[in-house]
Amino acid sequence: MKKIRAAVVGYGNIGQFTVEALEASNDFEIAGIVRRQGDKDKPLELTPYAVVDDITKLKDVDVAILAAPTRSCPEYAEKIVALGIHTVDSYDIHTGILEYRTAQMENCKKAGKVSVIAAGWDPGSDSVVRVLLEGLAPKGLSYTNFGPGMSMGHSVCVRGKEGVKEALSVTIPLGEGIHRRMVYVELEEGAKLEEVTKLIKADPYFASDETHVFAVANVDDVKDMGHGVHMVRKGVSGKTQNQRFEFNMSINNPALTAQVLVNCARAAMRLAPGCYTMPEIPVIDYLSQSREEVINTLV
Repeated sequence: MKKIRAAVVGYGNIGQFTVEALEASNDFEIAGIVRRQGDKDKPLELTPYAVVDDITKLKDVDVAILAAPTRSCPEYAEKIVALGIHTVDSYDIHTGILEYRTAQMENCKKAGKVSVIAAGWDPGSDSVVRVLLEGLAPKGLSYTNFGPGMSMGHSVCVRGKEGVKEALSVTIPLGEGIHRRMVYVELEEGAKLEEVTKLIKADPYFASDETHVFAVANVDDVKDMGHGVHMVRKGVSGKTQNQRFEFNMSINNPALTAQVLVNCARAAMRLAPGCYTMPEIPVIDYLSQSREEVINTLV
């Protein structure tokens, strides 16, 4: 069986774990890695692979996994599908997903290709669970409590603020879907914590949550990539009250995101042209086995 050739665009935390997930998948091969600096200071672990500064320099790419900052994903996706390559990303600004999907849908239909967006674990795999639970109890309330743990999207957001050298954003669950953000920053020389704090709290990533910002000498001293989620739905099945469902997980954040991205890259090869979020895709298509092989395990 011909293997799926995947390119990894970006080589930060998610990019590194994506390479590992691809190496562990028997139906993929790595077409190459795209980094801003190309093969300059090429990491030793990437020795077997082509490392370039533009995806057009890679050959025979089936799907590009965008391990890039969230806010750059729409631009990358538009450009890459126009090249005739499927894309997958972990865009995580919840309020922007529908707008992104609408715009990218047109790009995909024009190019005859597939984009899977918001394909992390939240939004992403958690979204699939929420949709399932809502179907089990159509009337009711759902609460998603994150953490405690490192939020990659929020951390990347803070790193982009003026005066910030390095940053870590930690999510603390307060219950019933309410969270506190604890932000630790290494400041650039001359930067003032008060000014950096104002920039952080004004960003949509943080504007709706209680946020505390602290200056530290070294972010690595407080960094932990662990995270988790506790999801609860209580509602009504038919006319029967008091149905309750819970879902829990404790994870390494970038490793799980990378695995979900690889699963969605596989699914992208099986979909009709268009732009999709994870709840729109049959969950069976995230697995490497054929549908018949998976169904046979259910009996």
